[in-house]
Amino acid sequence: MNTPIQLKINLTEELQELLKSKASKFGIPLTQYVKHVLIKDVEGQEYPIFKASEETEREAQEALEQLDKAVDAKSFFQKLHK
Repeated sequence: MNTPIQLKINLTEELQELLKSKASKFGIPLTQYVKHVLIKDVEGQEYPIFKASEETEREAQEALEQLDKAVDAKSFFQKLHK
């Protein structure tokens, strides 16, 4: 899920005025213009994919092999509270 975050940046007054000027040419707020510039900068790039460690790969494989032994968490905790 792509949950938006807020990003706080510090700009010099000169840079802020330049960006405001560019944003006003498009009739959009400064924040929207900065977001547009950032999106254009990374457009077409893929997020990096990191390889899991051997230990993580091994544990994941073990978990998959034991999938038939899995229990439903909701019913497990309901039984604990009886």
